Amino acid sequence: MVENLQGKTAVITGAGRGIGKAIALRLGREGLQLTLVGRNKKNLDKVAEEITALDGQTLQCSGDLADPSFPSRVVQETVSRFGGLDILINNAGIALSKPLEETTTQDWDYQIAVNARAPFLLCREAIPHLKKSLISTVVNISSVVGTKGYVNQGAYTASKHALMGLSKVLARELHSSGVRVHVVSPGGVATDLITSMRPDLLEKALISPEEMADIIWFLLSHRGNAVIDEVNVRRISNEPWK
Repeated sequence: MVENLQGKTAVITGAGRGIGKAIALRLGREGLQLTLVGRNKKNLDKVAEEITALDGQTLQCSGDLADPSFPSRVVQETVSRFGGLDILINNAGIALSKPLEETTTQDWDYQIAVNARAPFLLCREAIPHLKKSLISTVVNISSVVGTKGYVNQGAYTASKHALMGLSKVLARELHSSGVRVHVVSPGGVATDLITSMRPDLLEKALISPEEMADIIWFLLSHRGNAVIDEVNVRRISNEPWK
């Protein structure tokens, strides 16, 4: 069954660029009310302008998700502005390319804070509001490194493994409440993050942010008896079932 999500409210982190921006524009076209979250206010404002041009409604929340007080403010301002919360998309992420023996404690803590602790805090604050929604959904954007281990990506990999564990437990705990929890684990997507981590990859062979947005929209809009827990997305150049 395809849901009509027009007028529903979604929070999207990392909405100023890349995958988050593509998701925001797609959901804006579909008539959702959006809270755009990111560190760069100018980027958020530009995305908001594009959505406003589509007659969409947005709220911009700029801040650092490594700040443990920020997720609570995001949820509070969303509910205050739109009257509730239906969808939470934890997309924001940072990465680090460095051998473990050179990884500082500060490096490690920052990766965990943004990639794992922030989604936890956002989920915790959002849950009471999500339980009131008939289409309540959490989508956590993980990575192929959420199940694999790549050289020189120890802190990043650990943070994404943590996000995977959080998602599995959250899905079980919220199952009886009707809140659906999905994980999307892409390989290389054409964003600034992948360019900094893997400059050897050709952009034409990377997954586009718009393709990711289409997958997210499918998860949100198709709400029948079939539930997808995790979606693994690979680059066309990678071998199947690897």
